Order: sequence, then structure tokens, then C-alpha cells
Amino acid sequence: MAYSYISNALQINFDSVLSIQDNDGMELEQFFDTALIQDDDITCAISGKYVAISPSRFAGVFNLPTDGLIDLSEVPNDLVLKARALFSRSGTPVQFSCKKRLLKWEFCLLNDILAKSIFVKAGSFDAVTHERFLMMTAIHYGVKINWSTILFEILKEMVDRTTKRAKGFAAQICVLLKGDPAVTLGDAKIFPPLKVLSEKSVHTYVATNKTIDSSGDIEEPEVAKVAVLKRRTVSKKKSATTIDKKADVALVQEIEEKAV
Repeated sequence: MAYSYISNALQINFDSVLSIQDNDGMELEQFFDTALIQDDDITCAISGKYVAISPSRFAGVFNLPTDGLIDLSEVPNDLVLKARALFSRSGTPVQFSCKKRLLKWEFCLLNDILAKSIFVKAGSFDAVTHERFLMMTAIHYGVKINWSTILFEILKEMVDRTTKRAKGFAAQICVLLKGDPAVTLGDAKIFPPLKVLSEKSVHTYVATNKTIDSSGDIEEPEVAKVAVLKRRTVSKKKSATTIDKKADVALVQEIEEKAV
């Protein structure tokens, strides 16, 4: 299943990831403000020092695979067709681009991970894009992917000023900058445990949402929470109104008794 891949292969736990404090935040701002693409490398100026990030250095620092597909459209069609039915919560094949609520919960989680951590999409996360669907298919069926090239191309899109792309990969960029002897950054700390997926957290996510489904509540968790809060607010308002009315009646009775 997809969550087997998530819990084993996508655990990102750098031994030395920078704490994104003010000084490190400034380094990231300088990176994106000065980054340029030159001869397929990304060059930038940090504290007056020039830094070059090459595809080979990027792959080496994170030990990324350099073999496999570099174009997701080349994912085998037979696997994509199988995924349309396999990913579907109802069993009816979904489209390549669809609402994520139509997917089984484990694939909703995988979609969110890709959207927020890989593609760093800005805005709503309710829809599954064709590109993410193909990547989810490749991940689930074990298609060999050249992650080095794909992720480096995404980073290049982030630094390209002609495109409106969210600025992500903060921790990874800091690791790359920290490894350059010309750059001096702040102290490092262990990557926050809550940011690392474990088999337990994935199974908890899936089990929780399956429980919601079995109870007949098909709302997204966030929507459900909002609905509960609204109901509580309305209930509190009604209670307060009832108390006020009782207080008014008691006051009137007291005035009438004194008048007698």
C-alpha cells in the first residue's frame, strides 16, 4: 500500500537541519532574492559570498536516485488505469485530476505530502492534479524515478522569477548552504520529530478517517471541526439567551412581590 512507502521511504530526518530562526530566515531570503540559473546550476549570493548548487551536489547531499524516469508523463498507461480504480474510495475509477475527497484516505495523505512538501503548491489542496496523480501512481507501483532530476527541476522553478511558484524546500536549502565552506550559518538542531512520518502516525491518520467514514460523516476533517465549533457556539448562545430570559422573569417577579 501507499502508506508502506510513506512510512519507510519518505522519512526525511536530517541529522543536522537548521533551526529556521531570524538569521537563517535571512539566509533563505537572500537565497531566493539572488538565486539565478546558470549553466544548469543554481547560483546565489549569501552574505557577500557566492554559492553554486549543481545537480550532482544536490543529488549527493540527499543521496537521491539518479536513474529512472525524468518525465512523469512516461509512467506506463496500464498502471495509471489501474490506479484510477485502486485510488478511488468508492471503487468507481476517478479522473486523473479530481477532488481528493474521492480518494482512499491513504492516498489523500500521500497527495497532501506531495502537494505541500514536494510541489509546494500555494492555495487550496482540495484538488489532485494530473502531475501528482502520475507521481502517486509511480510511487505506489514502484516505478523507478530519477528523483534527483525531478526535485532539482522543481527547485529551479522556485528560483525562476518569471514563474509564480511558492518558495519551499527551506530545510533542504539550509542543508545545502550549511555544507558550503564559504557560508557561515547558525547552529543546527535535529529535525522536529513531528515532521517525520512514522508507521504509527500514518496508520492513525488512515484509521481515524475510516472511522469518520463508517459513521456516515463524509466531511473533510477540517470541515467537520469547523462544523462542531459552530454548533458549540450556537449552543452556547442559546444557553446564554435562556439564562437571560430566566433572569428577566425572576427580576419581574421580585419587583411585583415588593410592590405588593
